[in-house]
Amino acid sequence: MRYAYKASLIGSAHQFELTDAGLSWRIAGRSGVWDYRDISTIKLSYRPVSMQQQRFRADIDNAKGGRIAILSTTWQTATLVAPQGQLYRDFIVELHRRMQAAGSRAALVGGLGPKTYTAALALLAVLAVSMAGLLLRALLTAEWTGALFLVGFAALFAWQIGGFITRNRPRRYSFDDLPEALLPAATKRNET
Repeated sequence: MRYAYKASLIGSAHQFELTDAGLSWRIAGRSGVWDYRDISTIKLSYRPVSMQQQRFRADIDNAKGGRIAILSTTWQTATLVAPQGQLYRDFIVELHRRMQAAGSRAALVGGLGPKTYTAALALLAVLAVSMAGLLLRALLTAEWTGALFLVGFAALFAWQIGGFITRNRPRRYSFDDLPEALLPAATKRNET
């Protein structure tokens, strides 16, 4: 099974293949094969960017200190970042299956780190209190336009940031129970 993506418009594609020997990779002229048992950590996360809201990332570490990242999107033109959701999902699921079959003891983690997540929640709490104070002031002074703007802004902010925070809750998972929130949605295939 193979997977490739372009991390930037300039440069070659990052190429990965699941082989009998392990995870084979080729990035910027470097290459290697990591035995499935030598993979020490897989960290899945949801990382939207302005040009692609459905972007996922897998950071893979090996026991010798190497790290590679696999993204679910690829640059196609100067203005187009295309999703590769099902291909990425299939590759990540199969990587986990092969690691489990090889007897891997890798740490499987998802979301943000606990400290980063706590800091993000604290910042959101401060912003929520500030927005509530501004809304209350706008209502008390009959600034209806300002109040409406604050409500609209809060709804947009909750929709954008809320999804990021909810999906990236720190967690540990197992080979048998990959976190659906940190993988692209599965698409149905026509079987004929």
